[in-house]
Amino acid sequence: MDLSYSPEEERFRERVRRFFATNLPPGWTEGKRPPGVAGIEFLRDWQRRLYDNGFLGMAWPKEYGGQGASQVEMAIFNEESARVRAPGALNVIGLSMVGPTIITHGTPEQKERYLAKILSGEEIWCQGYSEPNAGSDVASLKTRAELRGDEFVVNGHKVWTTLAHVAQWCLLLARTDPDAPKHRGISCLLVDMKTPGVTVKPLRQMTGEAEFNEMFFDDVRVPRTNLLGPLNEGWRVATTTLMNERGTNALASVMRFRIIFDEIVDLARQTQRNGRPATEDPVLRQQLAQFYVDLEMMRFTAYRTFSKILRGGDPGPVGSISKLAWSELNQRMMEFVIALEGPASQLMRGSEHAIQGGRWQYHFLRSRANTIEAGTSEIQRNIIAERVLGLPKSR
Repeated sequence: MDLSYSPEEERFRERVRRFFATNLPPGWTEGKRPPGVAGIEFLRDWQRRLYDNGFLGMAWPKEYGGQGASQVEMAIFNEESARVRAPGALNVIGLSMVGPTIITHGTPEQKERYLAKILSGEEIWCQGYSEPNAGSDVASLKTRAELRGDEFVVNGHKVWTTLAHVAQWCLLLARTDPDAPKHRGISCLLVDMKTPGVTVKPLRQMTGEAEFNEMFFDDVRVPRTNLLGPLNEGWRVATTTLMNERGTNALASVMRFRIIFDEIVDLARQTQRNGRPATEDPVLRQQLAQFYVDLEMMRFTAYRTFSKILRGGDPGPVGSISKLAWSELNQRMMEFVIALEGPASQLMRGSEHAIQGGRWQYHFLRSRANTIEAGTSEIQRNIIAERVLGLPKSR
């Protein structure tokens, strides 16, 4: 593929850079965002700035408030966002999943009702998929939605629900035909979180944050008009994704991890091992070299996927390769940093003696989720084996 950019695309890149230079807080770093409620309001304000400047819903059709942008423009924006480590929008579930799914499967009334408020951040969404016994195997879900006249009555339990504690709406998967095979008989519902019977309980993580939640549904009544897509075809609705966006995000992931890699190399140069910089230790140098090789693999995989998109193709299950690669690479890099810091690695944020403010300790703890969230590494390997390589399913 031709990796050069047209003059118009370079002008768009300059526009993106000017936006970040003007709108990011002075001296912005990844830890600049305030904690707690203040952090939520910070992200809400940031989403509004993105929206006002035309950087949200870039792939959405213009009639729904989107920009109708090209795939190259999306890739440029994602790459520049990663380069400056810009914060994400608060309504990440609404923007990345709910909105595109409503565009594809929603009625005209649903599109009119929900899409503009997703973009503006007026209404925040969460995703009610995972359950205590249906994580990576979501099709095994047990939450029931019984159709009674013009309403569904929902009962069940969801877990690991990101942003449920601040969301106004939930994209919910529930079983509407208990006698059908597990991938059938599921429906997708748009649930108002203020409906009586909805209970949210935040889950405290080992990082100290509580971005995930449990949700309980006790005789929750949902109007039939809030059914998204056909009845009992929720699995097909749920698997709707912007494959093109997956490809452009892969390029941004390479940029993010290349920045992390460069910072790790700088840390190794500043760290002494046996009276000399750690970068002169042959074992550590070999580990750093392997990280570089892994990054190059990710980069060329991203280019191959993006090239297919630009030719009008669908990257499909190849996205599992990128997810498996970055999630496991990030864990290996964080383990390397903790070992590099030695005894000081036990000093967390808040300690005046913590190296670089204890930022690497937080990332080490958070990285443990990478190979679980968005499909475990085991699930990704199965997808690659069966759907990319064409290997037979295990019995």
